[in-house]
Amino acid sequence: MSNSRITLKDLAKELGLSPSTISRAIAGHPAISNATKLKVQRKAEELGFAPNTIAASFRKKRTYSIGIIVPKLEVHFHSLVISGIEDLAYSRGYNVTIFQSKDSFEREKEITKILQNRLVEGIIVCISNETKNYSHFKKFIKLGVPIIFYDRVPSELKANKIIIDDFGSAFRATEHLIEQGCQRIAHIAGNQNTSIFKDRFEGYKAALKAHKIAFDPNLVFETKNLTYEEGASSAKELIALKNKPDGLFCSNDYTAISAIQVFQKANYKVPEQIAVVGFSNYPISRVIEPNLTTVNDRAFQMGEAATNLLIRQIEDKDNPIDFETITLKTNLIVRESSSRH
Repeated sequence: MSNSRITLKDLAKELGLSPSTISRAIAGHPAISNATKLKVQRKAEELGFAPNTIAASFRKKRTYSIGIIVPKLEVHFHSLVISGIEDLAYSRGYNVTIFQSKDSFEREKEITKILQNRLVEGIIVCISNETKNYSHFKKFIKLGVPIIFYDRVPSELKANKIIIDDFGSAFRATEHLIEQGCQRIAHIAGNQNTSIFKDRFEGYKAALKAHKIAFDPNLVFETKNLTYEEGASSAKELIALKNKPDGLFCSNDYTAISAIQVFQKANYKVPEQIAVVGFSNYPISRVIEPNLTTVNDRAFQMGEAATNLLIRQIEDKDNPIDFETITLKTNLIVRESSSRH
């Protein structure tokens, strides 16, 4: 801390008042006259005094600080979740610190050490693709620091979780393609070590089975990170097949959009020859031509729900909440990329 920082004692000396009077005046204590409060406020502004919120937090044993760990900030889904978290957290008097794991287990572990040192009152996490061991989170549970997991959640860890019905959402998306007359439906899948993408794959297969359509493993392309490039390469392989697909369900919008662009360059008409559905309702889904049919995954609401549950746990420690899993409903937004009727 800089030696030039103005302290309560400095302010008290300047005004000829006691430090306790200065402290009460800044806090707006009713025992201090309005004239004194105004005098203190003006002198504080003149000298550049700022209350030491860290010291105040230690005295109150409260930091009003929430830590967030996301895999990648550039993914629109996570930026929307963060917006939901911040809006509610700030309205309730909490500050938010955001970290990204970059889908690295080691980086995620290091971030938890930083958060522990910063004495955060609660944590909201979407685990990395690499995370299979949760001991770095268990230490917070032992310390009584609430954790809320969202989207990618540890299935074997007793914890609070905010999720969507990935299986049901994928089932509905695939069924929509079947309703449009598609009989050979391909799937660009996410990393199958990650539960949400596994559930989307299972939902796709279940819809085929429910409508008596044979599952063809040659129509499934598993990606590592569901990138734009992986979507394009998968689409090129689909076009090269002798028996081409007439429908495509993708585990995110990036791969769906890149696939559409590959199809269009190859003069493959969307949706007439191949109908396409994505997942997440990214803003670009409304920009591409044709507009992309996609699942609205309620990212902003997920952030709000996670924050609401976290603050309940922080502020009502006398009545601890049993571990909850909140499942948000999604909806399929039908646009031109799949609509044949």
